[in-house]
Formats: sequence, C-alpha cells, structure tokens
Amino acid sequence: MPNIKSAKKRVLVNDANRLENIKVKKAYREAVKAFETAVANGENAEELYKKAVSEVDKAWSKGVLKKNTASRK
Repeated sequence: MPNIKSAKKRVLVNDANRLENIKVKKAYREAVKAFETAVANGENAEELYKKAVSEVDKAWSKGVLKKNTASRK
C-alpha cells in the first residue's frame, strides 16, 4: 500500500479505470457472442451485427482494444 498521498490517489483512479474497462470489455464480448450465436442458428442478425460493430468501435475508441484487434473482431 502506498504511503504518498498522490500514490494513494493513483491507486483509486486506477481501480476506477480498471472497472470501467471491464464493463466495456464485457459489453463488446456479449454483443459479439450474441451476433455469432444468431448467425450460427440461422437467424436474421442485422440488428445484432450493428450493435456488435458499435460496441467494438466503442471499445477501440476508449483504448480497451487495439486497432488491429478491433478490425479482426
């Protein structure tokens, strides 16, 4: 545990950022998985595709995903 005041603040900020990154990752993974299962079941998945692309783009813009990873997804 840090002793310096600014280091304590950084720990709090890092924890908050980590939790936000986890939320973003979970959202894009769920969207991609929902789209892939819909395609596998032969359903019409246009809306799910748009949502998945949107979530991946959001994750990329927030720095959670790298550019090539986002394009691959």
